[in-house]
Amino acid sequence: MGRPRKFKTVKQLEEAWKAYKADCDNQMVLTHDFSSKNSEFVSKELRRSVTYTIEGFCVFSGISRSTFYEIYAEDKRFSDMVTRMKEECEVDARKKFELQMVPSQLAGLWMSHYGYTTKTDTNVDGATPVVLSGGDQLEE
Repeated sequence: MGRPRKFKTVKQLEEAWKAYKADCDNQMVLTHDFSSKNSEFVSKELRRSVTYTIEGFCVFSGISRSTFYEIYAEDKRFSDMVTRMKEECEVDARKKFELQMVPSQLAGLWMSHYGYTTKTDTNVDGATPVVLSGGDQLEE
């Protein structure tokens, strides 16, 4: 007998995912800054966004990551939703880097989760064709 499911339907999983994203997008943080105008420190509560992750969703939902993958990723009924969640995590991370909400120094670390790499292939075998204006090719 398997573990009891936290989400019995795809709709329940989708609603929990939406709630998690709203929570990520609306984190309130207390910031402190020095006001040279008033010569004092000023504190202010600001809304900030954190990056979506499957791990974060699991913590938010009260389930383990292994349970999530065992129960939902392996179930054909939930597989499309799980795929969409993974894709939304990747898009969210990319968006936050491109909008400079996350320091670019962390791009390699974060994006490696999604199969991106900072390595370039400098070993090129074979001849590189040169295309002439008439459409003919020369081999170098």
